[in-house]
Amino acid sequence: MVKKIMLCIAALAMVCGVAAYAFAQGPETVTFDTAKKGGTHVTFNHKAHQERLECATCHHTKNADGTQGPYVAGEEKKCSTCHELGKPSDNIHKRCKGCHKENGAGPTKCGDCHQK
Repeated sequence: MVKKIMLCIAALAMVCGVAAYAFAQGPETVTFDTAKKGGTHVTFNHKAHQERLECATCHHTKNADGTQGPYVAGEEKKCSTCHELGKPSDNIHKRCKGCHKENGAGPTKCGDCHQK
């Protein structure tokens, strides 16, 4: 009887561990809604980027003075919480396009992401 209880506890721990790991990985895709600013919806393949990059490459916090703070696991928020989306000069465009150009991979032209 004790073996069965221990086996059930171990199985439950494994299921919870897998669920926690999957939750920590974030969503497979993220959709940026720029349509309200005259743009289009942009679907970002979050999973593909997670497989190649550390979270801190893109994610960060905001210090009390408004400057960029370090990445803190579990404190991820929508980009639009701090960054204004929909302007070609915004931080999202600079960060994504800049990384793509620097690494010679990924979209860099408007129509590559903003598909009508």
